[in-house]
Amino acid sequence: MELKSVVPWGRSLDEYRNIFMLSESDLNQSILGCGDGPASFNAEATALGKSVISVDPVYKFTTQELQNRINEVYQEISVQLEINKENYIWETFKSVEEVFKARMSAMNIFLKDYESGKLSGRYVETALPILPFRNQQFSI
Repeated sequence: MELKSVVPWGRSLDEYRNIFMLSESDLNQSILGCGDGPASFNAEATALGKSVISVDPVYKFTTQELQNRINEVYQEISVQLEINKENYIWETFKSVEEVFKARMSAMNIFLKDYESGKLSGRYVETALPILPFRNQQFSI
């Protein structure tokens, strides 16, 4: 897939669990998510009483600016995914449409949580390699 710029592409709590092999025990620890962007992981985990802080440079933008960017790139990503669908292993998702439904759902959950998450310090505008946290603040 060839994209001309960085694009928002949110993933869910279930996807994070699968990608990072997170157990229930892992989720009960203090978690730092780097480069989370518009993922719903933080919102979903917080709703379950978990402790997650997400960091990403895109958190400098407002909810509306992030929503606008998602709307701007949706078509470009859709076209690229359709063109390249033979290059993917369709086990988790069975179709391009299923991928978009999951991504848009995750990003919408994120957008609904974003303002309150920023106010409570769960979404922090920063980036690696230097983070504004003390050593050993996070377990994962």
